[in-house]
Amino acid sequence: MLLALSVSAAAATEGAPGARSEAAAAAVERAQRQLAQRPRDATARFALGVALAEAGRDADAMAIYRGLIEDHPELPEPYNNLAVLQARAGDTDAARASLEAAVRARPDHAIAQENLGDIYVTLAARAWQRASAADPTRSGAAAKLALVRELRSKAAAP
Repeated sequence: MLLALSVSAAAATEGAPGARSEAAAAAVERAQRQLAQRPRDATARFALGVALAEAGRDADAMAIYRGLIEDHPELPEPYNNLAVLQARAGDTDAARASLEAAVRARPDHAIAQENLGDIYVTLAARAWQRASAADPTRSGAAAKLALVRELRSKAAAP
Protein backbone atom coordinates (compact mmCIF):
# COMPACT_ATOMS: atom_id res chain seq x y z
CA MET A 1 0.00 0.00 0.00
CA LEU A 2 1.25 3.46 -0.85
CA LEU A 3 1.18 6.37 1.58
CA ALA A 4 -0.52 9.59 0.60
CA LEU A 5 -0.04 13.17 1.63
CA SER A 6 -2.92 15.36 2.67
CA VAL A 7 -3.31 18.97 1.64
CA SER A 8 -2.92 20.10 5.26
CA ALA A 9 0.08 17.81 5.90
CA ALA A 10 1.92 19.22 2.91
CA ALA A 11 1.52 22.72 4.29
CA ALA A 12 2.85 21.79 7.73
CA THR A 13 6.45 22.42 8.65
CA GLU A 14 7.99 20.74 11.64
CA GLY A 15 11.41 20.69 13.20
CA ALA A 16 14.49 22.79 12.55
CA PRO A 17 14.87 23.75 8.87
CA GLY A 18 18.48 22.50 8.67
CA ALA A 19 17.73 19.14 10.24
CA ARG A 20 14.62 18.76 8.10
CA SER A 21 16.49 19.46 4.87
CA GLU A 22 19.30 17.03 5.81
CA ALA A 23 16.77 14.33 6.62
CA ALA A 24 14.91 15.03 3.37
CA ALA A 25 18.12 14.82 1.34
CA ALA A 26 18.98 11.52 3.03
CA ALA A 27 15.47 10.21 2.28
CA VAL A 28 15.90 11.15 -1.40
CA GLU A 29 19.22 9.28 -1.54
CA ARG A 30 17.69 6.18 0.09
CA ALA A 31 14.73 6.24 -2.28
CA GLN A 32 17.02 6.65 -5.30
CA ARG A 33 19.10 3.65 -4.18
CA GLN A 34 15.93 1.60 -3.70
CA LEU A 35 14.66 2.63 -7.12
CA ALA A 36 17.98 1.77 -8.76
CA GLN A 37 17.51 -1.81 -7.54
CA ARG A 38 13.87 -1.96 -8.68
CA PRO A 39 13.35 0.69 -11.39
CA ARG A 40 9.78 -0.28 -12.33
CA ASP A 41 8.54 -0.85 -8.77
CA ALA A 42 5.60 1.49 -8.13
CA THR A 43 6.22 1.61 -4.38
CA ALA A 44 9.87 2.58 -4.86
CA ARG A 45 8.92 5.24 -7.39
CA PHE A 46 6.23 6.58 -5.08
CA ALA A 47 8.69 6.68 -2.16
CA LEU A 48 11.04 8.75 -4.30
CA GLY A 49 8.21 11.15 -5.13
CA VAL A 50 7.38 11.56 -1.44
CA ALA A 51 11.05 12.11 -0.56
CA LEU A 52 11.46 14.66 -3.34
CA ALA A 53 8.35 16.54 -2.18
CA GLU A 54 9.59 16.54 1.40
CA ALA A 55 12.93 17.89 0.13
CA GLY A 56 11.11 20.75 -1.56
CA ARG A 57 11.78 19.43 -5.05
CA ASP A 58 8.16 19.68 -6.09
CA ALA A 59 8.74 19.73 -9.87
CA ASP A 60 10.76 16.50 -9.65
CA ALA A 61 8.16 14.89 -7.38
CA MET A 62 5.37 15.91 -9.76
CA ALA A 63 7.24 14.27 -12.64
CA ILE A 64 7.49 11.04 -10.63
CA TYR A 65 3.76 11.13 -9.82
CA ARG A 66 2.81 11.84 -13.44
CA GLY A 67 4.91 8.87 -14.57
CA LEU A 68 3.21 6.66 -12.00
CA ILE A 69 -0.20 7.87 -13.13
CA GLU A 70 0.68 7.03 -16.72
CA ASP A 71 1.93 3.55 -15.80
CA HIS A 72 -0.60 2.80 -13.03
CA PRO A 73 -3.80 4.83 -13.55
CA GLU A 74 -5.59 2.54 -11.10
CA LEU A 75 -3.56 3.84 -8.11
CA PRO A 76 -5.15 6.82 -6.32
CA GLU A 77 -2.08 7.84 -4.29
CA PRO A 78 -0.04 9.38 -7.13
CA TYR A 79 -3.06 11.46 -8.18
CA ASN A 80 -3.55 12.55 -4.58
CA ASN A 81 0.06 13.53 -4.01
CA LEU A 82 0.24 15.30 -7.36
CA ALA A 83 -2.86 17.25 -6.28
CA VAL A 84 -1.23 18.23 -2.99
CA LEU A 85 1.73 19.70 -4.89
CA GLN A 86 -0.56 21.39 -7.40
CA ALA A 87 -2.53 22.96 -4.54
CA ARG A 88 0.68 24.06 -2.84
CA ALA A 89 1.68 25.75 -6.12
CA GLY A 90 -1.69 27.51 -6.25
CA ASP A 91 -3.12 25.51 -9.15
CA THR A 92 -6.42 24.66 -7.48
CA ASP A 93 -8.14 23.65 -10.71
CA ALA A 94 -5.44 21.10 -11.55
CA ALA A 95 -5.53 19.83 -7.96
CA ARG A 96 -9.29 19.37 -8.22
CA ALA A 97 -8.93 17.42 -11.46
CA SER A 98 -6.20 15.20 -9.97
CA LEU A 99 -8.26 14.50 -6.86
CA GLU A 100 -11.34 13.71 -8.90
CA ALA A 101 -9.22 11.20 -10.83
CA ALA A 102 -8.00 9.73 -7.52
CA VAL A 103 -11.53 9.14 -6.27
CA ARG A 104 -12.56 7.70 -9.63
CA ALA A 105 -9.66 5.26 -9.29
CA ARG A 106 -10.73 4.35 -5.76
CA PRO A 107 -13.88 5.98 -4.37
CA ASP A 108 -13.11 4.83 -0.80
CA HIS A 109 -9.71 6.56 -0.65
CA ALA A 110 -10.35 8.66 2.47
CA ILE A 111 -7.39 11.04 2.13
CA ALA A 112 -8.22 11.90 -1.47
CA GLN A 113 -11.88 12.40 -0.53
CA GLU A 114 -10.91 14.72 2.33
CA ASN A 115 -8.46 16.63 0.14
CA LEU A 116 -11.11 16.99 -2.56
CA GLY A 117 -13.46 18.44 0.05
CA ASP A 118 -10.75 20.93 1.06
CA ILE A 119 -10.31 21.96 -2.57
CA TYR A 120 -14.06 22.35 -3.06
CA VAL A 121 -14.21 24.58 0.03
CA THR A 122 -11.34 26.69 -1.34
CA LEU A 123 -13.05 27.03 -4.72
CA ALA A 124 -16.37 27.89 -3.08
CA ALA A 125 -14.74 30.51 -0.84
CA ARG A 126 -13.14 32.13 -3.88
CA ALA A 127 -16.48 32.24 -5.70
CA TRP A 128 -18.26 33.69 -2.66
CA GLN A 129 -15.51 36.25 -2.24
CA ARG A 130 -15.90 37.33 -5.89
CA ALA A 131 -19.70 37.46 -5.48
CA SER A 132 -19.34 39.57 -2.36
CA ALA A 133 -16.93 41.95 -4.10
CA ALA A 134 -19.20 42.24 -7.14
CA ASP A 135 -22.25 43.04 -5.01
CA PRO A 136 -21.50 43.88 -1.35
CA THR A 137 -25.23 44.01 -0.57
CA ARG A 138 -25.53 40.25 -1.07
CA SER A 139 -25.37 38.97 2.49
CA GLY A 140 -25.53 35.29 1.53
CA ALA A 141 -22.03 35.21 0.07
CA ALA A 142 -20.58 37.07 3.07
CA ALA A 143 -22.32 34.70 5.50
CA LYS A 144 -20.94 31.68 3.65
CA LEU A 145 -17.44 33.15 3.71
CA ALA A 146 -17.74 33.63 7.47
CA LEU A 147 -18.74 29.97 7.84
CA VAL A 148 -15.75 28.85 5.76
CA ARG A 149 -13.40 30.92 7.93
CA GLU A 150 -14.93 29.40 11.05
CA LEU A 151 -14.66 25.90 9.58
CA ARG A 152 -11.01 26.44 8.70
CA SER A 153 -10.14 27.81 12.15
CA LYS A 154 -11.82 24.84 13.84
CA ALA A 155 -10.13 22.37 11.51
CA ALA A 156 -6.73 23.94 12.24
CA ALA A 157 -7.23 23.84 16.03
CA PRO A 158 -5.41 21.03 17.86
